[in-house]
Parts: sequence; structure tokens; C-alpha cells
Amino acid sequence: MRYRLLDILRALTFISMFLYHALWDLVYLYSADIDWYRSQGAYVWQQSICWTFILLSGFCFSLGKRKIRRGLTVFAAGALVTLVTWIVMPQSPAVFGVLTLLGSSMLLLCFLDRYLGKIPPVTGIAVSFILFLLLREINTGWLGFENLRLAALPQSWYKNLFTAYLGFPAADFVSTDYFSLLPWFFLFLTGYYLYHAARRYGKLHLLRGREIPVVNEMGRHSLLLYLLHQPLLYAFFEMVY
Repeated sequence: MRYRLLDILRALTFISMFLYHALWDLVYLYSADIDWYRSQGAYVWQQSICWTFILLSGFCFSLGKRKIRRGLTVFAAGALVTLVTWIVMPQSPAVFGVLTLLGSSMLLLCFLDRYLGKIPPVTGIAVSFILFLLLREINTGWLGFENLRLAALPQSWYKNLFTAYLGFPAADFVSTDYFSLLPWFFLFLTGYYLYHAARRYGKLHLLRGREIPVVNEMGRHSLLLYLLHQPLLYAFFEMVY
């Protein structure tokens, strides 16, 4: 069964991301003077996009078939984005971006599903989300969430690209789209357990929704749209600027 509401949410989140990245290009590539884009409001907008995408991906994990192939496809798409940005924008590549995270999370969960699936969904949601919040600032050397710093982490953990992939980037690590395995895998797991909770308590039927032409198609092809949206934005801005 196709849960159309998930496609709609994915499409709306993509549209939000498209607009956010359009402004990013204008500010950082074309020197547009948009002060609001550096405000707390813009940060909340950006976080709403990535949180929604990651939660939706975790939620949809158990709905998909050929999970390993899907995970490898998404991971390879992330590697392609990294390669292209390294060539086109070597000063600001997208290393360990959101697609790398989603592909890694899918592949990791393929092997952990049989164990994690035994945990009661409500417990899984609570533990996963608490761990996400607790580890939210490990990229900057702290346990804690946003401005709440609970404890400093050893600087010896922050060494190289592998530690950056895990969540411990060295001081010279640079990426314009950085989503390390920690803490974001736990947000992915939160979505995974939300699905299991919805199934256990008979709420999945609420996601059937209605078919909305174009919007549902966008949701079904969100990976392709993600790969194409920045090249299309660059081409447009090159024509008008």
C-alpha cells in the first residue's frame, strides 16, 4: 500500500529545501545582501528541513523493499555529490552530507533491524530521541543540545576523515553539508520507531491521504530531484546574474 501522505510531506520538505538552497546560493555564491539568512530564524528553517527528511527516511525504512540496494544507492548518490562539489567548489565541498548519512543509516539498520525491532516502539522513540539530543553538539566537542553544554569531549577523538564521518571532525575539516553518523543516526532511529509505533497502535491508515498531482510524484522521486536541484539553481542564477 502506498502511503500518499508520506509522499506529500517529502515533496513539501523538498520545496522548502529548494527555496533554502536558492537563498544559500544567492548569499554565498552571488554575494546577495540578505541579512535575515544568517539569523536564528533561518537556522530554525534549515533544521526543520533536515529533521523532517531524516525522520521521514527512518519512518519509511521498514516500508521499503530491497533495503540494502536502496541504502547503497543513496550512499552512492552522496558520494557523487561529494565528488562533484570537490571538483566544482574545492574550497567548500559537501563531505559526509545528508545523502551519505541516510545511506549509511539504511545500511546499518539493515543489520541491526532484527535486534532493534524487538525493542518496544515507545521505548525506542524515547531512547533514540534522548540520545540524539544528548549528542547533538558532539561535532563541536560537547555533549548537549544547542547552547546547553553538559560535558566536554576529549580532543583526541577529533583526528581525521573517519572520525569526522562518525561525528568527531578535526579542526581543519571543511564541509558545506555535514551530517555525521552521530548524532543523526539516532534521529533516523526515532523515525524508525515512530513507524513501528504507528503500526502497533493501528495508525498507519491515517497516512493513506489523497493523490495530489505533481506533488505526490515529487515525493516519489525525491532522490532524483535532490541530485538535480542544485545544478538547476546554478544554471538559472548564471543566466540571470
